[in-house]
Amino acid sequence: MLGLSLSRIPPSLPPSRSTGAWCAAEQRVACRQPPPPPLLPLRTEISREGEEEKASPPFPGTTGGEGPAPGKETGLGQGVMELRRGRRMPRGQLSALLLFLALAWLWLPAGGRRPPRPPPCPPSCSCTRDTAFCVDSKAVPRNLPPEVISLTMVNAAFTEIREAAFAHIPSLQFLLLNSNKFTLIGDNAFAGLSHLQYLCVGRGRGQGDGTGRAGVPAGDRAPQGGRATVSSHPRFIENNDIQALSKATFRGLKSLTHLSLANNNLQTLPRGLFKPLDILSDLDLRGNTLACDCKIKWLVEWLESTNTTVPAVFCSSPGQFEGQRIRDLALGDFQCITTDFVVHQVLPFQSVSAEPFTYASDLYVALAQPGASSCAVLKWDYVERKLRDFDRIPAHSAVHCKPIVAQDQLYVVVAQLFGGSYIYRWDTAVDKFIKIQDIDSQKTRKPNDIEAFQIEGDWYFVIADSSKAGSTSLYRLNQNGFYSHQALHAWHRDTDVEYVENDGKPRLIISSSSQAPVIYQWNRGQKQFAPQGEVGEMLDVQMVKHFKVKRDQFLCLSRYIGDSKVVRWEGQRFIELQTLPSRGSMVMQPFSVGQRQYLALGSDFSFTHVYLWEEEKQKFSKFQELSVQAPRAFRYVAAADVQLLLAPSFKANTLVYRHVVVDLSL
Repeated sequence: MLGLSLSRIPPSLPPSRSTGAWCAAEQRVACRQPPPPPLLPLRTEISREGEEEKASPPFPGTTGGEGPAPGKETGLGQGVMELRRGRRMPRGQLSALLLFLALAWLWLPAGGRRPPRPPPCPPSCSCTRDTAFCVDSKAVPRNLPPEVISLTMVNAAFTEIREAAFAHIPSLQFLLLNSNKFTLIGDNAFAGLSHLQYLCVGRGRGQGDGTGRAGVPAGDRAPQGGRATVSSHPRFIENNDIQALSKATFRGLKSLTHLSLANNNLQTLPRGLFKPLDILSDLDLRGNTLACDCKIKWLVEWLESTNTTVPAVFCSSPGQFEGQRIRDLALGDFQCITTDFVVHQVLPFQSVSAEPFTYASDLYVALAQPGASSCAVLKWDYVERKLRDFDRIPAHSAVHCKPIVAQDQLYVVVAQLFGGSYIYRWDTAVDKFIKIQDIDSQKTRKPNDIEAFQIEGDWYFVIADSSKAGSTSLYRLNQNGFYSHQALHAWHRDTDVEYVENDGKPRLIISSSSQAPVIYQWNRGQKQFAPQGEVGEMLDVQMVKHFKVKRDQFLCLSRYIGDSKVVRWEGQRFIELQTLPSRGSMVMQPFSVGQRQYLALGSDFSFTHVYLWEEEKQKFSKFQELSVQAPRAFRYVAAADVQLLLAPSFKANTLVYRHVVVDLSL
């Protein structure tokens, strides 16, 4: 006979009782149920010695109650009395008695023939018709009474609740999984429990001594080979250790009204965890170690809008939120928006420069391809969101293809290492590029970079020449084409040129492999650039680029041998802010996307590093690595609602990255 009898759990809770209180109370009730009374034998009155017995008739037709007086028994009744007195009966009377007993047995209903069979129950459980209490179970019990509506599991000997673990008991309304060692609850673990109303998955409460194996008092353990017995003294039970839940854990629990996840080791909760629980009225999350980071931001929003009763829950980390109530946090406290660069398109060719431009309301990109002996012009497809071939300009050793849209005309300056450099114009009559002009090969012998700009309504472009005998030259557009306007910085093997407007004054900064970068300032009276000074004492600068944050101007100086530098431009001074390791760097390109200022630092020997500007620290911090082999340029392109970063490669395919915004709270 079992030592535990569980009464049916009431279908509803008093208004004042919380989910956590109910979970604890139900364990105490289960432990204190008195054992059932023993079965009583058939009532019999026995007379003193020598007197007759008086018993209730065991079946109809026998002597008892109203009948013949003592000593007057006849027939079957007399035979019974003879047997009771130990006397022998005649053979005929004995046969009649046996026949009557057999007929009476067949006449009784089936339920009266044998005692009722107890409901099925696993060895580790104590069961009634509709409740089960299990201790030390090695798995979710399978052979439970089909009418079970309440199941309690304590000190289970397994750690994972798998998918549809309770689907074989679909009538379940109350499920207590307190005080186990569960570490993982799988997706759809409670599938099939459409009637479940109360679910507790937390740590047990109570006090007690004499703790035995796995935290269960010695008197509460099931005997070897027997069923579980539960003592009536208070219990001290080991905690669950559930650290995380999946989004689909509670899927299908459409009737759940009370949920307790208290006193586990939950550090985060997946977004939308409680979305399937349409009528949830009480939720207990106390006693967990919730980290109040972006993954918990959704919970703050949910607590503001839900009608579910939730006792106060506190942050365990990070430091600035530790000890604060989650409900009191403001959504603005969470910095959850970050960005990423992902490969959007691979262009199957090598290139050394990329120049985006807009012409006739369409977006194009011109790329110099020395290996393919051309300048490739690609057009942006707004439907498929990709770059597609548009046209090609022959260029046997192109190092730069610079598009200039001026006076409603499209020009492309093609700079070549050998064979001279040329200027092409797009002819709308024949829809192709036509060569219109040669560039003086005596001045431009080994071009390296081209910059185009507009000053006081006039268009100019400047070519940096890296030969010993050539010079960096400035060209101006007039009605007949571009013509030489000024020779700059002769015989210094210039590597790059950058146009900057600082304080409303146009300037050129020319980097060189033989001296520090030189600054030229525009003279409005003479309409020429005049030397102004140098940038520090940095030699062998491969590229110089500028960026602006608020009112401050900054320069990025990349070096192939040595460290690259970021300096702030303050009038006639340049204040060094940051040094970046850059062995093998040929390109250092700052660019901005929205409010974010980035810096791409390429290398011929390692990954490209993307840095993000931190305004408070006035420096760049490492943000991301890009796998680009031997990059020669980086160009930011805004294509409608898509932000792109072009990465031409001298040794591999040209890559097109897409700038994406990531919300870490989703």
